[in-house]
Order: sequence, then C-alpha cells, then structure tokens
Amino acid sequence: MKHYLFLMVFAVLFSCHSDKKKSDPSEQEPTQNEKPNILLIVVDDQGYADFTPFENYDKTVSSPNIARLGKSGTVYTQAYVSAPVCSPSRAGIITGKNQFRWDIPASWGPGLPDDVKTLPEYLKEAGYHTARIGKNDLGRNFHKNDVREYPLNHGYDEFLGFSAHAHDYWANSQSIKKRTPDPYGTSALLGPLMHNMGDKSYEEGYLTDILTDESLDYLKRDHDKPFFLTLSYNAVHHLIHEVPKKYLDKYNVKEIPNYDPDSLVAFKNHKPGSYSAYYDKYSRVGAINTENLRQYYLANLNCLDDNIGRVLDALKETGLDKNTLIVFVSDNGGSPLTGSNNAPLTGGKYSLWEGGIRVPMAMSWPGQVDVGKVEKRYVSALDILPTLTKAAGIELTDTSIDGIDLLAPKAERLLVWKWQKTWAARKGKWKITNAKENHWKSEPSAQYIAPIRDDLTIKLFDIEADPGERNDVAAEYPEKVKELQQAYDAWCEANISKGTDIKKETENDTH
Repeated sequence: MKHYLFLMVFAVLFSCHSDKKKSDPSEQEPTQNEKPNILLIVVDDQGYADFTPFENYDKTVSSPNIARLGKSGTVYTQAYVSAPVCSPSRAGIITGKNQFRWDIPASWGPGLPDDVKTLPEYLKEAGYHTARIGKNDLGRNFHKNDVREYPLNHGYDEFLGFSAHAHDYWANSQSIKKRTPDPYGTSALLGPLMHNMGDKSYEEGYLTDILTDESLDYLKRDHDKPFFLTLSYNAVHHLIHEVPKKYLDKYNVKEIPNYDPDSLVAFKNHKPGSYSAYYDKYSRVGAINTENLRQYYLANLNCLDDNIGRVLDALKETGLDKNTLIVFVSDNGGSPLTGSNNAPLTGGKYSLWEGGIRVPMAMSWPGQVDVGKVEKRYVSALDILPTLTKAAGIELTDTSIDGIDLLAPKAERLLVWKWQKTWAARKGKWKITNAKENHWKSEPSAQYIAPIRDDLTIKLFDIEADPGERNDVAAEYPEKVKELQQAYDAWCEANISKGTDIKKETENDTH
C-alpha cells in the first residue's frame, strides 16, 4: 500500500511538472516538421546607410533593435526591390513577380490582377492564419474594401491599417477627418484606420506605436495554427517631422505643430487649411532646412527602432521566437527629400540608380538561417515569396514567379527592372541601365549623392567594384552592353505580352 501511494504521489508531481513546462511558452521547443510562424516587417523609405546591421552604416543612426534583429540571422548587402517607389515594389514583394509583367507602362500604380496569386493566399491555403497591420499600397483603388487590392480580398484574414501611399502619424481619428476639407486630397490621408470591413478611430496616439500595439495584441493571442503577420510600417516615410516629443528632444529639433484645419496653413495653390497644403509644405526641403531634416529623420527612425524592439521582445516573452521566421525589408531606397542616407549608392527613391532599388534586408529563423552571416551575393525582394512558401512546405508550380528561394543560393542570375521610361538589368557583376532621376518637389537633402550623368543614355557599371556607379564603362565593354541589352529584351519578349521598346525612349520624351 505504501508503495502504491508513493507511485501515486510521484505521478502527480510529474504531471504538475509537465504542465508547468507546457504553460511556460519561453521553454517550449518547436516539434520536428512544425511549420514556422512568419513575420514580414516592411519599412518605408529607409536609407541604405541607415541600416545598422551593415558594417559601414552611418554612425549618426541609433537603431539597436534593428541591429539586434540583423545579428540574429543573415544580412543581405546586395538586396534589390523590383521598383524604386512604394506601390510597384510592394506588388512585387507580395507576388514574387516583376509587377511590370502585367503593368506594362511600369507605372506608380500596378494594382493587383485577379489571376496573380499572392503570398498570403498561398499561406492561407497551407493552413496559416494571415493578418496585415499597417500600410497597404498597391497603387490603385485606395480607401476601398470591395476591391482586389484590399487585403481581405487577396488572402489576409484580418487587416488593420490604411490603403494609400501614406498616412498622417498623429491624425487617426474620426473627428479630425470630419473637420478636414480634403482627408483624401493628397498622396497621404488622415483619419480612422481601416479595420476589416469597417474602421477604427484613435483619438490619441502615434501611428507607429498604434501599429505596434495592435501587432502585440495579435502575437499574444492563443494561436491554434501557424500565423503569417505582415507588419507594414509607414515609418520612415513623410511626414518625417511627425515624431513624439521625447525623440525630437533627443535629436535637438523643435516640434512643428500637427495638422489642424483651423490653422489655415497655406502652400502654393492649395486651399489654406487643407491637408494637401500641410502635407506638401512639409514633404520637401524648404520649410525644414536640410540639416534639421536629417535630425527629424533620425528621430523618426529611432522611434521605429524602439517599436521593432517591442515586437522582438514580445516574440521572446511568448516563446514564439523559437519557431518564427522573420524577414525585414525596406520597400525602396531612402528618399532624396527626407534626410535619408544611401551612401555609397548613387541616387535614391524614384530612380533605378542603386540608391533607389538596393535596400536594407535581413532574415532570421532559429536553426534554419545562419546567425551573424553577411550575405554578399545579390538577391531580390521577389525571393521572399518562394522562400516563405518553401518554409511552409508549399511546392510552387507557377513558372512565372521571378523570385528564388533565398536558402538555395544561385551564383549568377538575371535581374531586370522597368520603371516608367527607364530600365535596368543585372547579371553577375554587371549592371546596364538608362537610369535618370525623376523631377522632385524641391532640391534634395544634403545626404543625396547625384549621378555622374542624368540622362536616358545607356550606362554600364561593374557594380561589385563600383557600387556607387561612378565609372561608366559602356564604351570599354561594348560586347557586355550588347549581351545585357539582348538578355533584357529576351526577358521582356518572353514575359510581357506586348514586349517593350522602352530603350528607344529619348531624353526629349516627357514623363
């Protein structure tokens, strides 16, 4: 009898110990073949030199949490997006395809065709719960929830955010929207966030904090299936000066009053008191001088970094970090108008110079992705879809996907770009382009590196030896120019229904 009682007590104690282990998420290990949770963090307009995981980053930047994310996995020093502006780049990320396959003019607004499958659609079919928090920008059908471009109509189970190029960081309430004569009157908007098939108003709060708070609520739920969360910040996009005061104080810049229609802020031909007047005034060099602009940018980035740290902390606290695959990427290069730094790269957002399309990118996944590795081979943000679907156990059958698995290296591949009247191609160390800068709203900020020649002529660069594109060697290597031109033409002929004669455009053509 004593022996029996001893066994019973031992069993109870063992059971309690087992339950305690199960209830502590930080001690749980993923089971073999368990699908990873996936977190895709997309930031907006971050400068190449402003990415602290890079060895030669700009030391004025303070982003220890982004650095921490980079150290936990692999950092890519030659990562490219498929376009130098938000909408087409994000269309490429979500589909794994060059968006000019269907958007032949290579425009600002490629949209999302019904027959082009998206990353959340693939993952949802594979048993994932899918959510998007933050910016949704595919260039068409903004502010609508009954269109293909709306997240709930291309694979996401949940959405909280905005569907536009940008959103005011402070003005997130229904009351400010009602008082504003043009809440949708510019490339940015203000007012409540879209929430599934309705909206959600915030009378107080800063948007970067709000998006993080909502993400933490999502992460801390009881998940009965693996999740795919796209956390899409609008930082560090305009309006760059809108940052909580503690960050402004840290970087010694003054507060600029937030938008209020009663202030009757005027700018050029905009109606005084309109949001478009306020937005256009402060989204250029002028009202803010270039020295202060850099400080506002650094403050905005520091705030973004603190919020990314909150997300990483939540993953660790819940034990989700042990089996969560994280990809971090900027949607394009740093803007010439925000104080971002793309050094040593030429140009920035809006062009096919390296500064417009080479971006910060990192990936981590415990036990699967090398820790502390710096990957110098060139890759593409189009590779995100095939990488994440492969991690989820999905076999892709669509042969028109342009990306490849990041975990299956390929030494030399052809990358192509088409952006309005400009184009580019890279294979191996060589890049050919007729890159030309767009016209901006103002003079660029001081960090901007101007191109050696700003026209639509053909240029050839050895990108590995000359990442800053300072030495055009087209005249020295005419055979390489011909080879890359033919490769680009062949790709377009095979993959774009109408082909393209974009290289025949001349400097006299209008944008």
